[in-house]
Amino acid sequence: MQTVDLAPTAAEPARIVAGVRADQLGDPTPCTETSVAGMLDHLVGLTTAFRMAAEKAPPPGGPSAVASDLVEDWRSRLPAQLDELVAAWRNPGAWEGMTEAGGVQLPALAMGLVALDEVLIHGWDLAVATGQEYRPDAAAVAACFDFVGDRSDEPADANPGLFGPVVHVPDEAPLFDRLLGRTGRDPGWAPA
Repeated sequence: MQTVDLAPTAAEPARIVAGVRADQLGDPTPCTETSVAGMLDHLVGLTTAFRMAAEKAPPPGGPSAVASDLVEDWRSRLPAQLDELVAAWRNPGAWEGMTEAGGVQLPALAMGLVALDEVLIHGWDLAVATGQEYRPDAAAVAACFDFVGDRSDEPADANPGLFGPVVHVPDEAPLFDRLLGRTGRDPGWAPA
């Protein structure tokens, strides 16, 4: 495994947040039973948790996805926290040893890829839920595709809370669409 720069991936949700309208906060996302506000709450929490994992100072507990817990200053806080996340993982020491996020301990190399995957995939969740274009970073997509791996033989409940059941996506589909399928998302999802 190698280290990756989270900056190109973090730039997308930071851009998308600016386009989220107040009347969209209750709208659904590709994550079943998670509204746009819940997804924003999750992004606020995961940017903190994974920054602290890079700093080897994990907070107790993990990020939630609760709409009613969304902080009022999410529109300015989330881009700032994404910048802090990127800066923390640019420190070479962030990728060394073991670290923890959400009560899970992993080698830091793996945790950095989990952070990348979370920002990449949930950025897409937020974009499609709010009708915005999503421009995934090709290097991040390739790294996450390899990291997530082929889950086609896993039982549907193999990774509760991490991924949904695999969605079949044809082998000839774009790599990002195939990654979405591996993480339990339909690349063609759109709000009703």
